[in-house]
Amino acid sequence: MQLMLRFQNGDMQAFDALFQKYAPALVNFAAQFLGNRARAEEIAQDVLLRVYGQRDRYQPTAKFSTWLFKIAQNHCLNEVRRREYKLRREPLDPQEGQPEPNLPSPQAGPEQVLEGEELAARIRGILLAMPDNQRTAILLSRQEGMSYQEVATVIGCTQKAVKSLVFRATQRLRAGLQDIMDEDEA
Repeated sequence: MQLMLRFQNGDMQAFDALFQKYAPALVNFAAQFLGNRARAEEIAQDVLLRVYGQRDRYQPTAKFSTWLFKIAQNHCLNEVRRREYKLRREPLDPQEGQPEPNLPSPQAGPEQVLEGEELAARIRGILLAMPDNQRTAILLSRQEGMSYQEVATVIGCTQKAVKSLVFRATQRLRAGLQDIMDEDEA
């Protein structure tokens, strides 16, 4: 919040710091939401340009990240609606220099690497099949570490509704990964 307030007062270095701090998280959120890393990078830039252009509209009554991710969610939802994105999703490419979550270390054998890639692809598929509000809730709470109250502000619902959305999203993930979990127990 302090960086944004400094930026509102004309400190351009504060905007640079905001960009460095939040751009990777915005790209990851949009990539998980849309299933397309290239478009996610464009969305993140659009969101940060909007912050730059509308810095006077920010009110420090809520956390800056909550306001920022609300803008990101709106951009992602507009993208889904505008391009009928649900019909033609592309697989994610891992961002260079950042391993995908749940992938084994580079020292792992080829079989372990393949299993990790298959698991990551399965998780992406489950996330992309979720309703938008469930996907947003679980990504913001689990991946971005936002509280349920912050997620509720972004989505525009109650904290209780967020708990329900995260619970249902977690159930979908478990159901979609049940066969893998059964193999691990065997």
